[in-house]
Amino acid sequence: MMDLLSGIAYNLRGLRVAMKSPKLLVLGLVRFAVAVLITIIAAGLTLVYHEEILGVMWAKPTSQWILWLWYLISWVLVLFLLGLSAILSYLVSQILFGVLIMDYMSRITERMIAGDEKKAEQASFVRQLAYLVKQEIPRTILPVLAMLFLMVLGWFTPLGPVLAIVSSAVTVILLAWDNTDLVPARRLYPFKSRLRLLGRSLSFHLGFGLLFLLPVLNLLFLSFAPVGATIYFIDKHHDQQDA
Repeated sequence: MMDLLSGIAYNLRGLRVAMKSPKLLVLGLVRFAVAVLITIIAAGLTLVYHEEILGVMWAKPTSQWILWLWYLISWVLVLFLLGLSAILSYLVSQILFGVLIMDYMSRITERMIAGDEKKAEQASFVRQLAYLVKQEIPRTILPVLAMLFLMVLGWFTPLGPVLAIVSSAVTVILLAWDNTDLVPARRLYPFKSRLRLLGRSLSFHLGFGLLFLLPVLNLLFLSFAPVGATIYFIDKHHDQQDA
C-alpha cells in the first residue's frame, strides 16, 4: 500500500517540479499540445469518413426497417474508430516525437536533482538516443497491445468487468514504466535488468500510473510524467552500478 501511495506522490511531485521550471513546463506543454493536435486530426478524419468506412463493410440498406440498425452500427463504429484513432495517435506521437521530449525532460530533471547527468561509459549521445528510440517501440506498443487484447477478450467472456480492471492496471503499470525506464535505458542497462527493476516495483508503478486513468487530465499527467519518474529513479537507484 505504501508503494502504491508513493507512486501517486512521485507523479504529483514531478508535476509540481515541472511547474516551477520554465524549460520543463514548456517541454511538457509542447508534448501535451502535439498529442492533443494529432488526436484531434485523427478524430476529425474519423468523423468525416466514418460513413464511407461503414459503406465498405455494409452497404447502406434501402429498407426503412433495417436502416435504423445501419445508423446505430454507424455510431458504434464512430466510437470504436475514435478510440482506435486516439491509440494510434498516441503511438505515432510517442515514437516519432514524444520520446525525444521525454528524454530531454529526464536529462534536465536528473541534472536538477542529482547535480549532473550520469552517462553510460563509452556511449555517445547519438548511440544513447538511437538506443532509447529503439527501446521506446516495445515499451509503447506493449501496453497498448495488452490493453486491446484484454478488452477484446472481455467482450467474448463473462469475465468482462474483471478483465476491464485487469487491462487498466496492466496498461497504467506499463505506461508508468515507459517513464521510469528512461534513465536506465539512457544508461544502456540490458533489457532484462530493466524488466527486473519493473518486477520489483509493480505496486509503485501501479500507483504512479493511476493518475493516467483520469479523463482529460491523463494527457496532462502523461506529458509531465518523465519528471516524477526520473526523480523516483534518482532517489531509489542513483548509486546502482551500470549494467
